[in-house]
Amino acid sequence: MADVDPEVKRAIDNEVVRQNDGLELIASESYASKAVLEAMSSVMTNKYAEGYPHKRYYGGCENVDVVEDLAIERARKLFGAEHVNVQLHSGTQANMAVYMSVLNYGDTILGLNLSHGGHLSHGHPVNFSGRLYKPEYYQVSEKTGMLDMNEVAGVARRVKPKLIICGYSAYPRTIDFKAFREIADEVGAYLMADIAHIAGLVAAEVHPSPIKYADFVTTTTHKTLRGPRGAMVMCREQYAKQLDKAVFPGTQGGPFMHAIAAKAVCFKLAMEKEFRDCMKQIVANSKAMASSLSFRNFNLVSGGTDNHLMLVDLRSRKLTGKVAEAALGEAGITVNKNTIPYDPETPFVTSGIRIGTPCVSIRGMKEKEMNLIGDMINEVLSNVEDASVKSKVKGRVLDLCRKYPVYV
Repeated sequence: MADVDPEVKRAIDNEVVRQNDGLELIASESYASKAVLEAMSSVMTNKYAEGYPHKRYYGGCENVDVVEDLAIERARKLFGAEHVNVQLHSGTQANMAVYMSVLNYGDTILGLNLSHGGHLSHGHPVNFSGRLYKPEYYQVSEKTGMLDMNEVAGVARRVKPKLIICGYSAYPRTIDFKAFREIADEVGAYLMADIAHIAGLVAAEVHPSPIKYADFVTTTTHKTLRGPRGAMVMCREQYAKQLDKAVFPGTQGGPFMHAIAAKAVCFKLAMEKEFRDCMKQIVANSKAMASSLSFRNFNLVSGGTDNHLMLVDLRSRKLTGKVAEAALGEAGITVNKNTIPYDPETPFVTSGIRIGTPCVSIRGMKEKEMNLIGDMINEVLSNVEDASVKSKVKGRVLDLCRKYPVYV
């Protein structure tokens, strides 16, 4: 690559340095294992394989059939699912496939308001989901920052959705899938759980599973699952044929076989004790980080966390998420600005930041290091205009990161 395209090689090399020398606290990111990276860069990328294993529209698929069969078998075992489709390219496309399998255009879907922790593909008007379907929303409590299932039930009774969506991008608490199932049954709706953020936690049994409650479960494979960028859908056997048709030929042509090979690898790794221990540490570290920030007088939405992420409300600090993200970035700490429930700021500015612990946990950091990181975040955000403070913190970040390299 250095000979063929030195510009791209330079950018990749710089990204290696950035990931090694900085603290990645983006809740939706993790580090794929070396085995997953190896599968992603394999010759499987050369193969077209439209269709499904042993029912392809191309010849020469005997080897890619092996890896897709393995990916399906391992995912079913890992999550206890009846049917799995591993061909999806992204979480949004996985959600699209579910909608197309059981809904008609214009049907009502009910999801969490985006600014309260939902996702674009759960019915936001700028997304296909809000343009092709009729979106309705439930919200978290303004007082607690958490879901009130009685309020969710009330909204469902009023709007009578065809599909209810649970599972979120910025909700720091445990999801009561059983309660959602009961609401869906009451109003005659399908239930879809989008566990893109928490799939690794679910696989490791440190978060309840939606499998026995939801008709469909969608997830990405690159967040807490530590796999390649991609997605999958799990569903009850009764929906298998219509789901598979919604994926191919409904929403895509040829699957990315190199990604499916990498998914198979990540599912295998997710069955091992080392992975389960890592997921437990992610949650422990998240709670430790939340305690560290609360001790330093940061306000956390809902008062804390049960999973891998937390939302920090910066209004008491007279800061916006945009300012905080930039200041922390200068100190080598990567977070993302994020709306908080009932946010007075625009999504381009926001009143909060989202912090997640998957990456630092994968590096081997534990509760002690979370307290140190909380202290560094406080130092920067108490002195956002002070370049010398940010420079000193960046040095502390580098010292910490050198003790915990990304790939060892």
